[in-house]
Amino acid sequence: MHRHVVIRTKKPALSFHVNKRALGINFILFLLLSVVIVLSIGLGSLHIPVWEVIKAFIGAGSEQNELIVLDWRLPRVVVSVMVGASLAVSGAILQSLVRNPLASPDLIGTTAGATAAAVAFITFAKDVSVQWMPLVALIGGLLTATLTYLTAWKEGVSPFRLALVGVCISAGMGALTIFFMVITQTHKASNALGWMTGTVYGMSWVNVMTLLPWTVLFLGATIFQIRYLNAQELGDDIAKGIGVAIDKKRLLLIAISVALAGAAVGVAGGISFIGLMAPHIARRLVGSAYGYLLPASAVLGGMIVVLADLIGRTVFLPHDLPAGIFTAAIGAPFFVYLLYKTRNHQ
Repeated sequence: MHRHVVIRTKKPALSFHVNKRALGINFILFLLLSVVIVLSIGLGSLHIPVWEVIKAFIGAGSEQNELIVLDWRLPRVVVSVMVGASLAVSGAILQSLVRNPLASPDLIGTTAGATAAAVAFITFAKDVSVQWMPLVALIGGLLTATLTYLTAWKEGVSPFRLALVGVCISAGMGALTIFFMVITQTHKASNALGWMTGTVYGMSWVNVMTLLPWTVLFLGATIFQIRYLNAQELGDDIAKGIGVAIDKKRLLLIAISVALAGAAVGVAGGISFIGLMAPHIARRLVGSAYGYLLPASAVLGGMIVVLADLIGRTVFLPHDLPAGIFTAAIGAPFFVYLLYKTRNHQ
């Protein structure tokens, strides 16, 4: 039985291969995410059976259940999925560009720059509006990534130099974030610290509508860059040989990666390691072809954040712990595992 199927059309003239196994795994992952979403909405301090959750979705549930499901829990879960998907795709893009399995949005300073900008906004703005946070964080991440890119430029940008400069600038942005927290008022520092941990607590439809345009726009833009991501995997010389403008495409893909991570950080704070874990798991499941890897990464990233948030708000009742605590608790050992596994390839 052949794993690939060739599909050809006359109008328009198209021809492409479909990996049946990878496509099937993506479909299964999507179904699992749907199940996780329904279970997450039903579980909490007040348990709602799955059937009652579905009835609330279609407007046939009780008034109390519809309030809890549609107004309280669903926005939180939707934001979790978008944040996880954005961070995962951002990490997958960087792993292709840098050709480093340890790459993530933290690598080129995106997360650190977005965090520093958001904390500065919390510190100095009189009225912090949630609608401005993604834009502020995106600008901070973009400026930091631009600084990283320009500093690493030397007749082009090598993946190694980009990674090395990114780590240094991330450290500088971390110090700047701490400085903003030290000089601000106590209650603002407390708010910034809670936000930096990474949380989707208290999310509403306002947060959903704030993040949705950024997520749809830049995830959509990524789809049109899949062929170039696959070309980048072959190395610079081969990619140039098949007609890819390496530096221009690398700059565009970095911008997309920064935008995805910056917007996610602006809404949910520093939920770490998603951009590292999700692409790795996806690559094990569907392979390295980005037409399948990116959707799998997005679904897995969303699933990880939803599960982390579910654990945070159910296991430690009556406390509602930030999802970032649990992604870090899983991601740190995962990072050490990858570091050990790749030790002979450095």
